[in-house]
Amino acid sequence: MTDSAEGGAAAAPEAMGCHSAAGMAAAASAAGNAELMERFRADYPVGPHDKPQSMCPAFGSLRTGLRMRRVGTIISGSACCTYGLSFVSHFYGARRSIGYVPFNSESLVTGKLFEDIREAVHEMADPERYDAIVVTNLCVPTASGVPLRLLPGEINGVRIVGIDVPGFGVPTHAEAKDVLAGAMLKYARAEAEAGPVQAPVSGRSDRPTVALLGEMFPADPVMIGALLAPLGLAAGPVVPCRDWRELYAALDSGVAAAIHPFYTASVREFEAAGRAIVGSAPVGHDGTADWLANIGRAYGIAPERVAAAQNAFLPAIKGALAGAPIKGRITLSGYEGSELIVARLLIESGAEVPYVGTAAGKTPWSAADREWLESKGVVVKYRASLEDDLAAMEGFEPDLAVGTTPVVQKAKSLGIPSLYFTNLISARPLMGPAGAGSLAQVINAAIGNRARMAKMKAFFAGVGEGDTAGIWEGSPNLRPDFRAAHQKKLEKAAKAAKSEEMI
Repeated sequence: MTDSAEGGAAAAPEAMGCHSAAGMAAAASAAGNAELMERFRADYPVGPHDKPQSMCPAFGSLRTGLRMRRVGTIISGSACCTYGLSFVSHFYGARRSIGYVPFNSESLVTGKLFEDIREAVHEMADPERYDAIVVTNLCVPTASGVPLRLLPGEINGVRIVGIDVPGFGVPTHAEAKDVLAGAMLKYARAEAEAGPVQAPVSGRSDRPTVALLGEMFPADPVMIGALLAPLGLAAGPVVPCRDWRELYAALDSGVAAAIHPFYTASVREFEAAGRAIVGSAPVGHDGTADWLANIGRAYGIAPERVAAAQNAFLPAIKGALAGAPIKGRITLSGYEGSELIVARLLIESGAEVPYVGTAAGKTPWSAADREWLESKGVVVKYRASLEDDLAAMEGFEPDLAVGTTPVVQKAKSLGIPSLYFTNLISARPLMGPAGAGSLAQVINAAIGNRARMAKMKAFFAGVGEGDTAGIWEGSPNLRPDFRAAHQKKLEKAAKAAKSEEMI
């Protein structure tokens, strides 16, 4: 592998680093990607922070592609980025090779990088092995204007899907999943409009279906299918899909349910196909009642039939909620996009949830969840920064903090029980009766650890904090003069940045 070198006209984006958002975005626009950057700004508007505060966004699209059968993957980006992305993907069980096209300043300036990508795609396009190949530009190729749109749409019967997933344009790795899902749906929609396409491996449903937007616990689509059955409907494919032919079946659904409400590019393709979009999700008593009613309206189902479906499940959900109560104050934050519906479930289980922060942006399809939560006195923060989440946790002093890794780390240092949202909360069934009692055991067990956390905090008080952090053979040499000088530099830089904003 050859990492890109500095120097030359094309080296400017590279020298900035992947978190120099404004400079990289400007470079991308100047290099011919102005339309792409405008679409990113419209699809994924940023909040108080204009760069990711979690892992590289491209991990989301990369992992989505690697989960698909008969889909190959090629990355174009700096070697360090590619190494990190491939490492974390294999850590999460990718078990599949990832193609990489190296570059340097010369190949970037001369356009040789694009030629190398095209050569790699031709070499990889084996119809015996692949239905499609996903080619992903990371930050530097996007900022330099490497035109993946000029790649052939098909080689030897293998579809070629080129996407740009720069850290300066896609705020979270969850939204990067939508970048790839939207690109694949667009390709599949064009195929379906051009003529007959292959049926899914599992065959076509004998009932109208509802496509499900957003990755979820495997039992949830099954539960949703059970909820839809009394309406004469069935659960369609989950988008992102696991097989190319599922894309056709998803587009064939009369309604798309935005379970995760930030799939803006995917929603655009469903709307272009003439499909209705329904937000929120069947979580808890109120959420399930409203969601079934909205699905019924979208499909034009008689209100009496919708009421019968509600009556078939709502008592069981209410009973499950009552049988697994949660008592305590909980602050909730994460970057998966399902934070609002989890908060609804916690509140209906009896918990007090004063704050919900999500790294995802505000869209029309989360409006019902936000309104419901705000009616319960919850502060809902879209594009929440780490600083927002930490301030809420420290301000509300919860019995349990559910959040990202740094939130959990800070909570534990304060003696507050905490749980990692992605692995311990979102990886559980949430829908219908199955989801109603799924959180109580892990939540109550964590809240019950408060006394043990306080005991541990008291035992380790003063150890490894502030100037004593790390391993020392003696007392550290304190230099308050250095600290004061460094603080002055920070204050001067902050004033300069503020002045630039005002110009």
